[in-house]
Amino acid sequence: MRKHFRKYLPDHEAIRRNRWLARFDTTLLHPRLWHLNRHSAAGGVAVGLFCGLIPGPFQMPGAAICAVVFRINLPLALATTLYTNPFTIVPLYFVAYELGRRVLGGEGEFIAPPEWGATGLWDWLLRLGEWMAHLGKPLALGLILLATLLAAFGYLVVRMAWRAWLLRAWRQRRLRRAAPDRVV
Repeated sequence: MRKHFRKYLPDHEAIRRNRWLARFDTTLLHPRLWHLNRHSAAGGVAVGLFCGLIPGPFQMPGAAICAVVFRINLPLALATTLYTNPFTIVPLYFVAYELGRRVLGGEGEFIAPPEWGATGLWDWLLRLGEWMAHLGKPLALGLILLATLLAAFGYLVVRMAWRAWLLRAWRQRRLRRAAPDRVV
């Protein structure tokens, strides 16, 4: 598994030669940012899942900062943020809103955003602002809770999958070594 991913990861010298990244070589060339093992892979997936719910274009910078701070696999953290896209972000935010609303004990239902009307852009923007303020606390709490749940789930799944792969590899190696008609 490691060999498969290693061919897609850049080497240290390629990063050192890049003129945009050269000034960050002491930070970005830390070995743990590029090493692929069960700890860094699980951490990278967890950070990517957590930062994937950050609004706007701040997902990848947030994942990169977290990867550098926590010293986990940087490419995996960046790639994992891509689970949010224009098709998945609305359902994920709706789930986050519902989660936050239930935790806060809200009784109301989800209110649809205001439609564009004949009253003009300014009136629609004011109604959109009121709608967003109504979503505020439940959505903010729900995003934090959902991001934490996804990160914990992703971390555990990667750790268990890595462990299962290791057990399978060890078992196959033991069977190969125990084979009586082994050709040398």
